[in-house]
Amino acid sequence: MQDLRNIAIIAHVDHGKTTLVDKMLLAGNLFRANQQTGELMLDNNDLERERGITILSKNVSIRYKDTKINIIDTPGHSDFGGEVERVLNMADGCILLVDAFEGPMPQTRFVLQKALEIGLKPIVVVNKVDKPNCRPEEVYEMVFDLMCDLGASEEQLDFKVVYGSAKNGWMGEDYNTPTEDITYLLDTILAEIPAPQQLEGDAQMLITSLDYSNYTGRIAVGRVHRGTISEGMAITICHRDGTQENTKIKEVHTFEGMGRQRVGSVSSGDICAIVGLERFEIGDTITIPERPEALPTITIDEPTMSMLFTINDSPLFGKEGKFCTSRHIGDRLRKELEKDLALRVTEVEDSTDRWIVSGRGVLHLSILIETMRREGYELQVGQPQVIYKTIDGQRCEPIEELTINVPEEFASKMIDMVTRRKGEMTSMLTMGERVDLEFLIPSRGIIGLRTNVLTASQGEAIMAHRFKEYQPYKGDMQRRTNGSMIALESGTAFAYAIDHLQDRGKFFINPQDEVYAGQVVGEHVHENDLVINVTKAKQLTNVRASGTDEKARIIPPIIFSLEEALEYIKADEYVEVTPKSMRMRKVILDHLARKRANRE
Repeated sequence: MQDLRNIAIIAHVDHGKTTLVDKMLLAGNLFRANQQTGELMLDNNDLERERGITILSKNVSIRYKDTKINIIDTPGHSDFGGEVERVLNMADGCILLVDAFEGPMPQTRFVLQKALEIGLKPIVVVNKVDKPNCRPEEVYEMVFDLMCDLGASEEQLDFKVVYGSAKNGWMGEDYNTPTEDITYLLDTILAEIPAPQQLEGDAQMLITSLDYSNYTGRIAVGRVHRGTISEGMAITICHRDGTQENTKIKEVHTFEGMGRQRVGSVSSGDICAIVGLERFEIGDTITIPERPEALPTITIDEPTMSMLFTINDSPLFGKEGKFCTSRHIGDRLRKELEKDLALRVTEVEDSTDRWIVSGRGVLHLSILIETMRREGYELQVGQPQVIYKTIDGQRCEPIEELTINVPEEFASKMIDMVTRRKGEMTSMLTMGERVDLEFLIPSRGIIGLRTNVLTASQGEAIMAHRFKEYQPYKGDMQRRTNGSMIALESGTAFAYAIDHLQDRGKFFINPQDEVYAGQVVGEHVHENDLVINVTKAKQLTNVRASGTDEKARIIPPIIFSLEEALEYIKADEYVEVTPKSMRMRKVILDHLARKRANRE
């Protein structure tokens, strides 16, 4: 029997989880001495690299002192909370990473609560102690208080604390004396985290995550709960809905280093990947046919936000994408459901090309849209809407805990901004030159808030939020007040026309861009929508000009990211997303038809 440890790394976004895993992989001597490794090795898809965030959890393992350590790297954003909850079930202990300056943030609280509920033993790592103005002692106290708040057991409160800097590659007992490497942390893991229990008896395994290979199809990943799972074994899959299905395992793989290794069998406590199963979902149990016994399935928090997805029907459809039909989009959304438990897709009644897609937040849904866009899909999405519930006959809406950390001089602006959106301040702490503000705010108030907060604080604000609970509806709130500027005709936008219309508002397009009637090309200075003709060119005559022509001076347009565009649009607008471009448009393109509809 091999000596095993299963450990999950949890923390708030940007506290250094993936960097720490990098250093652990290096410590496990997985690479040749001269091999170029790069940074953030686990963030292997393009989107993760560009944004610098982890979206999907990853499994790797290292060998240290004859012990195999399975490491699970988890995402830090609350929108991917479904991902974190699932994978914690595979671990026996966790490393809680906390920034030595910022201390515990909203997401730290969320992931820690989940870990303590499952009964995991934490090791606290206070990271980034090399930062100026850091306060490791205070942060340690704050983590202790947080654990007491979350109702940790005596055993959980007796946690080990490790100080260090993952970036510089050292961990030690004292933050004032840097060590050479991170072996102190690895020794602490071996000493503190219990080895998984070896349960004898009938084989059982809960499927907690999915992988996909173009050659072998879907792969089930999970931890063997009891007994031994071996290659070629006849099994029964107990589905979440109570039905059972008999099938056979083709191959069994374990995680070795960054890749997977084919093995004959895997005993209880180890994490493995099973190839050859056809019909299964996350939360199903693999057992033996003679005595099928299901494990308790995984419960995931409900989605709080929804969006309308529809096919692209603008005049420029099909020019850039490969997949534009409703069948393509419908199949792709159903495929995503298999992997993402926190997602819901429902078809709109009386329509075959519209779907309501619900998720945990704007980021969660925009990552899905961005992924689809890169795969060659064209689609349109409507304004994000929060999901209301009726509890005891009252209309209730989701409330979030919001934390904003800003320099002191911007604090009043932030408070004003949040209270306008029906937010209530719960605490205010001064930390050096910065202030930590905490609020309770409806989820709909957060839509579009990030951009405004960053603008008002000159980019200094650190903002984080997490879902708390449903509370009674707080009343109407003011969204974007300015109207849209809408193109009247289709064609090419000219600098001559844009130059003459600049006093009417801000533009989102460049000269020589293709536009179509009904496209939102800018923001009007007033509340009402304005229809303008940006395709008008200068009339040429055969009379010689005497130098009276002015040069067109064009202010650079505003370029939106996908999240900003989703947060910006109004209820009667769509964001059109294609592999190369992103446009905003009115739902009804024709000017006269739109007027008629508004009148009714």
